[in-house]
Amino acid sequence: MTDAIGALSAWLATLPPAAQAGALFLTTFVLEDVATLGAGVLLAAGTLSWPAAFWPCFVGVWLGDAGLYAVARFGGRRWLERTRWYGRVRDRVARSERWFAERGSSALWLSRLVPGARLPTYLASGFLRMPAGRFLAITGAASLLWTVAVLRLTEVLGGETLAWLGTARSAAALVVTVALALVLGARGGAWLAGTPLARRAAAWLARWRHWEFWPGWAFYPPVVLYCLWLAIRHRGLGLPTAANPGMVTGGVVGESKIATLRDLARTSPDLTAPAELLPAGGFAERWRALEGLLRRGFVGYPFVLKPDVGQRGAGVKVIRREADARAYLRRTAAPLVVQRYAPGPVEVGVFYYRFPDEAHGRVLAVTEKVFPAVTGDGTASVEELVRRDPRARYLAETYLGRLGARRAEVLPAGRSLTLVEAGNHAQGCIFRDGMHLLTPQLERRIDEMSRKLAGFFIGRYDLRCPSLDDLRAGRGLQVVELNGAASEATSVYDARNSLWTAYRTLCRQWGLVFAVGAANRARGVAPTPLAEVWRAWRDYRRLAATYPAAD
Repeated sequence: MTDAIGALSAWLATLPPAAQAGALFLTTFVLEDVATLGAGVLLAAGTLSWPAAFWPCFVGVWLGDAGLYAVARFGGRRWLERTRWYGRVRDRVARSERWFAERGSSALWLSRLVPGARLPTYLASGFLRMPAGRFLAITGAASLLWTVAVLRLTEVLGGETLAWLGTARSAAALVVTVALALVLGARGGAWLAGTPLARRAAAWLARWRHWEFWPGWAFYPPVVLYCLWLAIRHRGLGLPTAANPGMVTGGVVGESKIATLRDLARTSPDLTAPAELLPAGGFAERWRALEGLLRRGFVGYPFVLKPDVGQRGAGVKVIRREADARAYLRRTAAPLVVQRYAPGPVEVGVFYYRFPDEAHGRVLAVTEKVFPAVTGDGTASVEELVRRDPRARYLAETYLGRLGARRAEVLPAGRSLTLVEAGNHAQGCIFRDGMHLLTPQLERRIDEMSRKLAGFFIGRYDLRCPSLDDLRAGRGLQVVELNGAASEATSVYDARNSLWTAYRTLCRQWGLVFAVGAANRARGVAPTPLAEVWRAWRDYRRLAATYPAAD
């Protein structure tokens, strides 16, 4: 491959610019990686401009993808349907179409990174009749990001990119091989079914079939790539930090929860769960301060303790007795928020945005939060109930680690145990798309509250209220948290959503974050320097290591 790229680059260097572009375009139909890397080598040498390198490679790769799709859809599928034995496989093809309709989008994204996977995946997309618009949108976005990344890396690193790409492709091949070995091993180990070890292994493997439970490193790469494209488009990687000038880093990282809650308490006191700060310090002084809050009746048991700087529900605990409070204060010296417990029982997340020149904002997404529970039968332990539950088994280690000694408890028949108190997906809460709960009254109340906050334009409210009727009417709301630019429209984690739907919503959300940041920059708001954002992230990670497990 290296020799082919060198030969192509040397030949292209002898051609005039227009001929170079045409040759690159045609080469993509034969060896798209060779063409793209060859263009990158010429970029690095200064003999080819960015437009002349990018457009032939991108358009050629994309058209080649579309060609494979068309051949399979309008050639291979029609040929099969005209054969006399099509009736024998009709049901099997229909089942494959249903499977591909659910998982084909994620397969397309992954095929761009996995060597040898593009040809069969693109042919399958056409043969199994994936909608042409979806195929073109996904492959177009993937081709664009891939072309930009390869050209830029080759331009910067030159020949080192070839060695790196070879290593990366070998690593990807190894990952595919290991994944196949795991699947085959799981099939071959069926004789172990019924043992605790087999159940845990089966749950771990089955978890990968549900994207809702994927770890961040597996789920977020397409979103990160899209954000990089947005940064190029808006000319600023740090624009999200300008989205909310009233928050530290715009709410990307390191913002103070108590500062936001105090702003809310000042502007919308009837809608905000009261909170106070316990500054960083030793156990004795902070215990005296907490006792003072309890004595004055500012809070009473139960109440909430959570880090002043936190993400994804880390360290959020409902304190029901003195021993729990003492244990929490001994665990971490980080600044903490003491917040009055809002009983709910309804909890939702509402993602809101408003552009600086607009009089009113809008709600992008509503997340309905369901707190999972197991119900005892009088014989099984809590751990057995969790591992048998159709959904909880995928997060068994998260739940059981939080329950501690209670995992061995046998619940009486009919008694339920809630597995999570924090309304956060990372902690095991179930998220459902709640846009059916959005009414003009609720949207108006959220907008009124938001417009009173100086420097807030986009983010997610986490709030509780007594009932769904109260929520729809916009009454009885208690905001327990407001997150800024890095918060998510968490309704994407509804298991009923496809992976494509989730990515589409997150990309729209991040498109709004960058656009709001750009609008604020045009009004004179300076984005936070990236070095400062990095320091805030390191400081947060250092503090988070001391936080106790969330409820």
